[in-house]
Amino acid sequence: MLALTNATIYTSKDVFDDRALLIDRDRIVDLVPADALPEVDAVIDLHGQIVAPGFIDLQLNGCGGVMFNDAITVETLDIMHQTNLKSGTTSFLPTLITTSDEEIKAAIDLIKIYRKTHSASVLGLHLEGPFLNPKRKGIHNGNYIRAADRIMLDIIAVAGKEVVRLVTLAPELAAVEEIKLLTDRGIVVSAGHTDATYEEAIDRFEAGVNMTTHLFNAMSPWQGRKPGMVGAVFDHPEVYAGIIADGHHVHFASIALAHRLKQNKLILVTDATPPVGTDMTSFIIGGNEVFYRDGKCVSADGTLGGSALTMIEAIANCVQHVRIPLAEALRMASTYPAQLLGLHHKLGDIAPGYVANLAIFDREFQMGGVVDRGWFYGLR
Repeated sequence: MLALTNATIYTSKDVFDDRALLIDRDRIVDLVPADALPEVDAVIDLHGQIVAPGFIDLQLNGCGGVMFNDAITVETLDIMHQTNLKSGTTSFLPTLITTSDEEIKAAIDLIKIYRKTHSASVLGLHLEGPFLNPKRKGIHNGNYIRAADRIMLDIIAVAGKEVVRLVTLAPELAAVEEIKLLTDRGIVVSAGHTDATYEEAIDRFEAGVNMTTHLFNAMSPWQGRKPGMVGAVFDHPEVYAGIIADGHHVHFASIALAHRLKQNKLILVTDATPPVGTDMTSFIIGGNEVFYRDGKCVSADGTLGGSALTMIEAIANCVQHVRIPLAEALRMASTYPAQLLGLHHKLGDIAPGYVANLAIFDREFQMGGVVDRGWFYGLR
């Protein structure tokens, strides 16, 4: 039994300054009055730091010098997880961007095995492509982009939500029955790299698409006579939206507008790439060399290629630049993604019975520690 004391604790609903957090093995036991602490095996004084539910990143291409597309291996997933912990992300979806069918199958097989022992860290696979609209491909490799086909969709559906949690596709290029093939198995289908009209987007939302990937980026924009995908997202209250809050992908004013309209359906994602946690200055993505300069990742022609954002930085940006309250920014990084994935009964909150995944940081958003499945790691 472990007790964390002298901290400000943010649950999904409340903020406590006078409680101790009890952990037994990999589970949260209770929040108890600090002056009524029971006998425990160890007490860790957090010296006034903030404790929040561990962050959940639904879009993570790579970090720590590795890219999931480049090496679909256990070692890559281990490096990504250990790098994530340094910025408070305890659970994530390794994201495989547009590639060959053979690589997609290899990723599915790997995640199926890896999750047998790492189910609280790797929550499943995010397939971002290859069923995208080439008009909005961004940095993705156009040689592999194609319309959805039943053979691969069947493979994904059979793997199920415990292996493939999320599929990003261009909904205007997928039939309703193809979308339902995935959603009927509990897989989240997200609209991304799409040139859908407003009408096409609303139709596919009604068919089961319930998320958009990196809102504003690589999708038909909101215009007066053509509301596009962005307008449809704002007009459909039940659809979630991931957003990259690095100040490069989306203007902070646009994030503020999106939050006012989407509220508890707006989710922070990083879209991170290998430079995170390293001193790398370039890497390969989608067959293109991408350079990390001035805080952003761009190809030679200026196309954004992922980010070098961490989740704690995304939260800090939301608080400091968008003026979103800290409690809400934390929910955007933990509670809301857990709800989207149907995992809100065990992740995304601090409550009895929940997995003991916690982020610990100070008022300047500097990480002080992390708890990963009940194990405490100091980061200072």
